[in-house]
Amino acid sequence: MLAQVTHRTTDVDGIETFYREAGPPDAPVFLLPHGYPCSSYEFRNLMPALGDRWRLLAPDLPGFGHSATPDDFSYTFDGYAGFLERFTHVMGLRRYAIYLHDYGSQFGLRLALRAPERVAGLVIQNGDIYEDALGPKYAALKEFWADPTDEGRAALAQNVSAEGFRDEFVGELPAHLAERVSPDLWTLHWALMNTPRRRRNVVGLFEDQATTLRWFPKEQAYLREHRPPTLIVWGPHDGYMPAGSARAYLRDLPDAELHLLDAGHWALETNLAEIVPLVRDFLGRVLPG
Repeated sequence: MLAQVTHRTTDVDGIETFYREAGPPDAPVFLLPHGYPCSSYEFRNLMPALGDRWRLLAPDLPGFGHSATPDDFSYTFDGYAGFLERFTHVMGLRRYAIYLHDYGSQFGLRLALRAPERVAGLVIQNGDIYEDALGPKYAALKEFWADPTDEGRAALAQNVSAEGFRDEFVGELPAHLAERVSPDLWTLHWALMNTPRRRRNVVGLFEDQATTLRWFPKEQAYLREHRPPTLIVWGPHDGYMPAGSARAYLRDLPDAELHLLDAGHWALETNLAEIVPLVRDFLGRVLPG
């Protein structure tokens, strides 16, 4: 039986924050920070499938989805990592598993670094922390990071468009998978992102993404030191994070459970029926209700 998902707002340091919630309020917590260019919408199907046993929380980050876009927020990876930590405090979360995907993997791992004792487990799905395993689609970003010119910044800004969003969601998927991805994903999120301030903030985040490379060794060290129970479910049809990006985690987490699916970067859109039982089994072991 599918659980009901509710849609709420809360105040996080003066920021009106939209979030989705499913499951009993006293159940073990599964925290779901979203990736780019999406929002908590990416978890809309996963949440009702797990909400019978766990409390799932998926916030929209500032400047994304239905949350506010304040002038005084730091639209950087540091700013978002700090925001996610504050969200857990506002919601009174003391222990949780974390879903690590896309940009959300950076925010979630920094949360884990700050409070490793609160992390019951990690579900990693196309979230990269190994520089030598980055895919070919990073080439344009790497070129810009090495020489951040106005021309390069303008080229990055061209990706913040309806067509650019479509490419993010469909990407390198073969036809039999691409047809499973609803165009609602890019039309909805382009409509939500298409303001001058939000577009400008995203381009700044592309630029700031270069700072995440300095965090990779710290995040790898966290995995080696704390050995959090980890499930890796990965879509290798991903120009940013191919299969090698998933296997790289086994360097630091040799006991992690790894599943390479016939999927791409947004595997929840195409392979939900495979992912749900894997996550249920994993959470049943690390976060029993």
